[in-house]
Amino acid sequence: MLKRVTKPRFQRQLPEDRRQTFVRATIDCLKRHGHDGLSIRRIAAEAGASIGLINHHFPNKNALIAEAYRQFHSELVGGLERAVANAPAEPRARLRAFFEANFSPPHLDRDVLTAWVVFWGLYRHSKAIQRAHRDTYEVYVDLVRGMLEDLERESGSLGMSVRLAAIGLTAMLDGLWLEWCLDPETFRPREAVTLCETWVERLRA
Repeated sequence: MLKRVTKPRFQRQLPEDRRQTFVRATIDCLKRHGHDGLSIRRIAAEAGASIGLINHHFPNKNALIAEAYRQFHSELVGGLERAVANAPAEPRARLRAFFEANFSPPHLDRDVLTAWVVFWGLYRHSKAIQRAHRDTYEVYVDLVRGMLEDLERESGSLGMSVRLAAIGLTAMLDGLWLEWCLDPETFRPREAVTLCETWVERLRA
């Protein structure tokens, strides 16, 4: 008679894997529950682990939230980078791919806004989140600036410095994204892409 083998209730994970489990659980909690998702008890339940184990891997809650911010932003920017890399080499085609990715899932998701609202609310008082924001947002702006530099090399000087153009374009993208998340009936994603392309064309003119 064969002896039945039962699986352990919890599987042992490597330290980095366990940290990633907690970070992912934090992101999921913030998307689903907003500010209530900041509860370590809720995060531990989502991760299927104890509060003590979270404290073992992160010195405090701010460190965990900052790491979740860093990963959340990096994942979204990584999706934009892949969209640009897979587009044709022409600057306009790369910009179009970038705009379309900005106004498509997973970016265009009201649950994503729910998480961002929590992060933004903590930004002013959390040095860890401020550092995470500087590190990750710089990558995003550099991506925009690089595409505008390519456009300038192909088509001639823009109507303002590339640095200011990148700031202006990212602000426009952020504003349109926020407006859609608050009320998806305001405009269609396709119209947002057209607005951004038109803005760039007017900049060149």
